[in-house]
Amino acid sequence: MSGENSEQPKDVEAAKAAGEAQLEDAKRPVNMKTIAVGVGMLATLVIAVLFAFKFVEDERARDLQQWQVRLSIVADSRAADVNAWIEDNFAVMRELSENASLQLYMTEIASAKDQKSDDPFASDGAAETQFLRNVLTAIAERSGFKPPIEAAEVSANIERAGVAGIGLINADGKPVTSSPSMPPLSPAIREAVELALQGEPVVIDIFLGASNLPTIGFALPVYGIQDDESARGIGAVVGLRVVDEDLFSKLKQPGQTTKTAETYLVRPSNTTVQYLSPLMDGTQALKRELAIDTPELDAAYAVEKPGGFGELRDYAGNQVLMVSRPIANIDWVLVRKIDRNEAMAETETRLNTLITVFSLIIVGVSVAIIAVWRHGSSLRATQAAENFRLSSTRFENLSKFMNLISNSQPTEIVAVDGTTTYTYANEPAAINAGIAAADMMGKTMASVIGPIKAQAWADINKGVLDLFEKTDDRDGAREQHITVFGDDDGGADAELQVIKSDHIPLRGDRDHPPGVLMILDDITELTRERRRSEKMLHQLINTLVSVVDRRDPFSSNHSSHVAEVAKAIAEEMAVEEENSKAVEIAGSLMNLGKIFISPDVLTKAGDLSDEERNLLMNSHLVSADLLQDVTFDGPVVDTVRQMGETLDGSGPLGKTGEDFPMPARILSVANAFVGMISPRAYRDAMTFEKVSDILLEETGSKFDRKPVSALINFLENRGGKELWAHYREKPGNE
Repeated sequence: MSGENSEQPKDVEAAKAAGEAQLEDAKRPVNMKTIAVGVGMLATLVIAVLFAFKFVEDERARDLQQWQVRLSIVADSRAADVNAWIEDNFAVMRELSENASLQLYMTEIASAKDQKSDDPFASDGAAETQFLRNVLTAIAERSGFKPPIEAAEVSANIERAGVAGIGLINADGKPVTSSPSMPPLSPAIREAVELALQGEPVVIDIFLGASNLPTIGFALPVYGIQDDESARGIGAVVGLRVVDEDLFSKLKQPGQTTKTAETYLVRPSNTTVQYLSPLMDGTQALKRELAIDTPELDAAYAVEKPGGFGELRDYAGNQVLMVSRPIANIDWVLVRKIDRNEAMAETETRLNTLITVFSLIIVGVSVAIIAVWRHGSSLRATQAAENFRLSSTRFENLSKFMNLISNSQPTEIVAVDGTTTYTYANEPAAINAGIAAADMMGKTMASVIGPIKAQAWADINKGVLDLFEKTDDRDGAREQHITVFGDDDGGADAELQVIKSDHIPLRGDRDHPPGVLMILDDITELTRERRRSEKMLHQLINTLVSVVDRRDPFSSNHSSHVAEVAKAIAEEMAVEEENSKAVEIAGSLMNLGKIFISPDVLTKAGDLSDEERNLLMNSHLVSADLLQDVTFDGPVVDTVRQMGETLDGSGPLGKTGEDFPMPARILSVANAFVGMISPRAYRDAMTFEKVSDILLEETGSKFDRKPVSALINFLENRGGKELWAHYREKPGNE
């Protein structure tokens, strides 16, 4: 017995040691598995962080691209106006250089052997010189080549240097005559004259003139009556003018609402960049220069890469978004910029919120993972399994949270791969499909939403994926479409469905093929309401037009003809859709005021009295007053009110320049065209050729050249004569 009792503790100790060894052997794989899971989860968290920041950066880049588009639109319009201003000044010089009388007198002066040339711009008393001086003075006064009022208002007893004017130079580079206040010939002007004499139009770039005002010049050659224009000119015409608000106002964007947006002109000058226009901080034109190697300077970038976009710094050191556009035929670059803080304020707020949400989610998951890892490293296999279950639950909750965000959106959000198989669908998409979101997974679009819609989306997605594969640029491959399904006959009550869809490519990996995220928004009701409103508006317009047409059989259909012609001109000029619709509606309603004019006056075949003529000519003002309280999408009322204005300001309201907007200019040309091409009680219809000649003759004084040119191009090259031939028929024959 004693022997057996002595051996028992040894057996127990051995068993205990064996059990502890077995326990250690059981712990070891559990610990290795826990470490592997911890490393995998840590890698997942790192990927999640990188994805969150990449998502935010993609959103920021997309918003920056949108700002590039906005700034580019403004820059293009401002650059076009600056180019037009330069061309308008060249047009003044061209008008002089091609003037037959001026060419004849210059030829006679050039052939005279006793011409005086030692006294710059001094008249020798000859009739030719005096005539030329009078012509130059008149054109200088009319076209702005004269001193500004503040420069001109000095005492007559004070001799002052010339500020601006137009001068004629002979073939030897010596002055012939000029308008008053023409500056003397500087080396820069003489160099420009020499180039002009060789047949090259020249811009004398902006400089500070004798009165310390920014001045610019233009020079063109003058040829003899029988001369070949390839030869050297017999003289040159030079115009110098002060650069003022006439140019600088074209840099201002109408309707601008941003505080820091600004447009200015710059040019390179050796090692500096010169600012040619006034700046928002009060700096006057040509009063600021910065070194061209100033770090991140927007103006330096603009002259180095005209047409580019960047995030740089402006003349005040503020970080800005900017685009640039070169100005044709001159060493100028237009810069359009806005402070980055103002432009991206809303974006940064939204992205910071997203970062905060992502960070909180990642931190929460990180805490959970650390807890799992810490506990899993010291617990048995069952404890590790339990912790893994808890971790899975947390990830499932996170997935539910993300689904909650997606399902709270009113739009359908789905993801499909290249075979149109669903890989994700939110609740609105499932509701519209009529099945559960989980049941959509693994099914093709054709089996869920039908073959017609599925084929439409599949074609778009294929193009998106092909472009993404070539460019690897998600934003560049992203597309937005508006697709109409059903019977789209154009009516407001047509049986149709209109879907606005965004298609965003998704990068694939080893386990998941590339796909497309689709955001689908049903805008059917919005489309129907818009069409219904447009239909009601057109019915009302047609009713009003018929009231006017019944009172004057010779003007029957005049309004509808004007509307048709005005729309054709607007489309030929590629104006904005809003203005194109506005001129069409304004043309239909412009004669509404004639309901207050007696039918005897409307149909009178004899000469009209001054009072009757004024009644007819100003009836559009009555029409505008009648329409004043009606709400239109575009400037319909202003277009009707100002259609009777002229470029020279002789219209009833005296509008001219920027106060005479393009829609009214288009309608003015269309109304005049229809009036002349149509028969009246007192005359037959004119021919298309005669009407075109009349419009061209009155271009520049009464009509704008652009709509007149667009109309003639439509007549000659777009079948306008055949399309509108019935306008020339008398009432009852149409």
